[in-house]
Amino acid sequence: MKLALRRLRTAAVALSACALGLSLLPASAAAEAPSIRPLAPQSERAPESEQFSAEGVTTVGELRTVDGSLSYAGDGRTQVIRHPGATYVKVHFSALRLADGDYVTVSSPDGRESYRYDRHLNRASGSDYTTDGRPGFWAMSVEGDTAVVTVHSNRPSRGSAATIDRFWRGYDRAEIAQHNFSTQSVCSTDARRDVVCYQNSHPNEYARGRAVARLLISGGGLCTTWRVGNTNRMLTNKHCFSTQAAVSGSEMQFNYQCATCGGGNPGAGTKVSGATLYRVSSGGSGELDYALFSVNNFASIQGFGTLYLATTATTTGTRMYVPGHGDGSPKRLSIYEDAQNGATCTVRNANYNTWNISYSCDTSGGNSGSPVLNGSHRVIALHHLGGCPSNQGAKAHLIYNEIASLIDNG
Repeated sequence: MKLALRRLRTAAVALSACALGLSLLPASAAAEAPSIRPLAPQSERAPESEQFSAEGVTTVGELRTVDGSLSYAGDGRTQVIRHPGATYVKVHFSALRLADGDYVTVSSPDGRESYRYDRHLNRASGSDYTTDGRPGFWAMSVEGDTAVVTVHSNRPSRGSAATIDRFWRGYDRAEIAQHNFSTQSVCSTDARRDVVCYQNSHPNEYARGRAVARLLISGGGLCTTWRVGNTNRMLTNKHCFSTQAAVSGSEMQFNYQCATCGGGNPGAGTKVSGATLYRVSSGGSGELDYALFSVNNFASIQGFGTLYLATTATTTGTRMYVPGHGDGSPKRLSIYEDAQNGATCTVRNANYNTWNISYSCDTSGGNSGSPVLNGSHRVIALHHLGGCPSNQGAKAHLIYNEIASLIDNG
């Protein structure tokens, strides 16, 4: 028998002052062996009012404050921002004072992920970024527990070139479980697998899943989002975000998935920021619960494909599957109910209520906003509610009726 379980997860983790380290070194020295200088305890954590909080959104990170300025120097200046065990680091610049030709990079220690910013913050010639309505900007997140920030200039040392005041650090899996109050929506045995596990056995499901991205909301919240139609449009839940400010502060991470089945080895993928919020649904999170928006640097994610909404109602018993980023994990697919090659996921009730269909296909926190697709690979619902055996998705044909003029549904 499949049961719905509720678990209360406590919301605080005590961190010692030595849990966070920074160094300010010449670039060449930092690349070899950066020394770590512990911050003072009062700089450990951002005020509670600045912590991420949003109903129905999985909390995956913590906001931290720092006090670091990088100066001009002919050989460069580097600041290493490290939080041991963090799954990502997202750095905020409160000020950037660069001359033409100078620039700042935010990189992973191995340089595989690197974002470049000059004084003009031009997305066309530099890297993407997000904003939060305050002075400065947020660099795109860097995977892992360390971000290396470097000023690149041939000018002699003459004052501050960049100031870092805050950063988000990503929780590990245990912290995500601890910080989130959730309805259990993994029904019986968790049958989800990494998308790459299905590359050969289910090539169409694997291919459609490429249009699905992890949504990092304002640096510390997590949902799922995906391309809809042939133009620059994305869908997620209204309960994930519903304001232009939240869209501008969020980033979409495509191709965040493991390279091998069960390998736990995802790459950074391709990250873009939110651009324009076009429409949000009316009513509460139990109704249609959608947000339609666009992204910056659209050309960089077009190659991942797109999905199309069903324009008529689905039926009970229809075969279905769900790609998404439950718990903030690399992308997984729900194809089977309980066991591989067993019963496939199906629609349990195509008219659960006015707005929703129901299913017991496995999902979890972070899957909010995932597409629910049928065997013809059309989106029949937008997943948004958990609670076995009746996980729920908002009916896609009703969403289509409201946004048809804003998308090219193929």
